[in-house]
Amino acid sequence: MSERTPEPKTVLLRRGEVHSPADPFATAMVVERGQVAWVGSEGAADAFADGVDEVVDLDGALVTPAFTDAHVHTTATGLSLTGLDLSTAPDLTTALARVRDFAAARPGDKVLLGHGWDASRWPGGRPPTRTELDEATGGRPLYLSRIDVHSAVVTTALLDLVPSLAARPADGPLTADAHHAVRAAAFAAVTAGQRTEAQRAALAHAASLGIGSVHECAGPEISSEDDLAGLLRLAAEEAGPRIVGYWAEQGADGAAKARALGALGAAGDLFVDGALGSHTACLHAPYTDAAHTGKAYLDARQVAEHVAACTEAGLQAGFHAIGDAAVTAVVEGVRAAAEKVGLARIRAARHRVEHAEMLTPETIAAFAELGLTASVQPAFDALWGGEDGMYAQRLGVERARSLNPLAALLRAGVPLAFGSDSPVTPLDPWGTVRAAAFHRTPEHRVSVRAAFTAHTRGGWRAIGRDDAGVLVPGAPADYAVWRTDHLVVQAPDDRVARWSTDPRSGTPGLPDLTPGADLPVCLRTVVAGRTVFVRPGE
Repeated sequence: MSERTPEPKTVLLRRGEVHSPADPFATAMVVERGQVAWVGSEGAADAFADGVDEVVDLDGALVTPAFTDAHVHTTATGLSLTGLDLSTAPDLTTALARVRDFAAARPGDKVLLGHGWDASRWPGGRPPTRTELDEATGGRPLYLSRIDVHSAVVTTALLDLVPSLAARPADGPLTADAHHAVRAAAFAAVTAGQRTEAQRAALAHAASLGIGSVHECAGPEISSEDDLAGLLRLAAEEAGPRIVGYWAEQGADGAAKARALGALGAAGDLFVDGALGSHTACLHAPYTDAAHTGKAYLDARQVAEHVAACTEAGLQAGFHAIGDAAVTAVVEGVRAAAEKVGLARIRAARHRVEHAEMLTPETIAAFAELGLTASVQPAFDALWGGEDGMYAQRLGVERARSLNPLAALLRAGVPLAFGSDSPVTPLDPWGTVRAAAFHRTPEHRVSVRAAFTAHTRGGWRAIGRDDAGVLVPGAPADYAVWRTDHLVVQAPDDRVARWSTDPRSGTPGLPDLTPGADLPVCLRTVVAGRTVFVRPGE
């Protein structure tokens, strides 16, 4: 990424396909002063050619709004891109070999950082023991987060760096307070320079995928004040994706801290519970494979206090809630806050719920009533859904089928904003749209068009902007250029409303995302009229 230029150029893009509701047959677009100035036909484009700074010949490429990833942990994503990634390890033996090789290759690191192991997908289903990790690292400090980032395995040497732990935890994955303590110690060893380089790597990768905005979900149990402040400063100083910051700290003090840091809200990963894979999502009924109901970090009263404080402060509130009991606590708390400050103010604030996986018809209706945005990750279903997936292991097949009900949320009028929760699942916007359209549970599928909207315009609406995420005159010129095969207007099966593929329908087309088809390749990403990525050779 390069330094920002003083003023973006006036650009005419022509001879392509422009995805715009302003003109479903558009082949050209003019960008001026960081905004879309005109969208229309090739013939009309001639009138603009002499008055622009640059003409871009699209050569048949597709232009769409840039994607917004509504849930990202930027520094952790960058560290994952540049560090030890175990997400593709097929078994425990391979994972330990990768740890051993990584440690040997980085003799100067104070703490070794890795991510992505998922024992539920390994033969035997067992994570590495502390003794095995001590041997693989030669006794050095190691923090190795599970793929959901709600538990971790560590070495004895890392535990030695955490005097706040009252007693040495038993062997096995650490969760809750013990996990937060070891994570804080591990990330404290990352220097400011390493952190900035990780952030640059993550943002450059996002830009290469056509992502123009990311919602950074920071907080005292996830990152640090310095981390969020540094990221927002980096985004202000260097050309790249826009950063919308959230700071997940509770109550009036959390709201004040969020405002001081320049965050849009005291929201994001303010934990009401944990995650299903780590057995820490909070459930009404016990897990199928564990004799407990998970972890509850906040109750309805605490939720109500936080929502009221944020609403009074003019900030968004938001919560991480995955299990059905956690989602119920959020709904009850927001409803109690509405009784205190007024339903109209609650709805106007567009408070958020991250993940919201285990929903019922009653909680979905409450989301619609209270104006809550569901910030969801369709890739979770692609990774963990299905009758043989992790969800079924944890919950049983019947409960697992109820997860991530995207179609029911849309039918109820609940605003959707799609994201990745990277590094939990990779930054992959078209893959996310595909995952929503081809959900493993057919009744939860949505059309490609609805999924695309949730991953573009939905992220903007989630931050209170209804004028962006779409290519129409006056909108921010945040767009991406794609090489792709023929465009279609598709739905995965007869349970989803279809749109005509007849050009006379006036419906803009989108790439064919049928599983097995090649996903579009990003050629260029532009944010506020400034180019932040160009694919080499293009």
